Amino acid sequence: MLKHKPSHLEDELCFAVYSTQKLYNRFYSIVLKRYGLTYVQYTTMLVLWEKQRPMMVKELGERLKLDSGTLTPLLNRLEKQGWVVRNRNFEDGRCVMVELTPKALSLEHDVKHHIQDCVLPIEMTESEYRECVNVLYEISDKLEFINGHLLGKEE
Repeated sequence: MLKHKPSHLEDELCFAVYSTQKLYNRFYSIVLKRYGLTYVQYTTMLVLWEKQRPMMVKELGERLKLDSGTLTPLLNRLEKQGWVVRNRNFEDGRCVMVELTPKALSLEHDVKHHIQDCVLPIEMTESEYRECVNVLYEISDKLEFINGHLLGKEE
């Protein structure tokens, strides 16, 4: 078990994650500029491309871990830019469905290929990349549990 004693900023995992996240956001800002997408819009498109079917806004928000206050303006911009369309579900008028436009479908390969080309200089093997992603998800799961426990103590 890790016996962590905060000391130097550079030794802190939280700062390493924070500074890397800032650099990733900047990277995606530059790389996605040609498509007029932000990082969060890109992650939204990834989910829709993955599903290849209309999705409920609620389902999309859960997958992206975004609340409706963040997701609605994001979808407004994607719709205005011609990436998605939203329609009310015929069976349940309260339910809004999001689906890809022909533009989004036609640009999927180009966007993904462009990002893949830009990521190459990171020079990670596939297994290093997977391991990194898995470790971050493990930490995320543990923090989610701890945060829930800490919030319970505050009440």
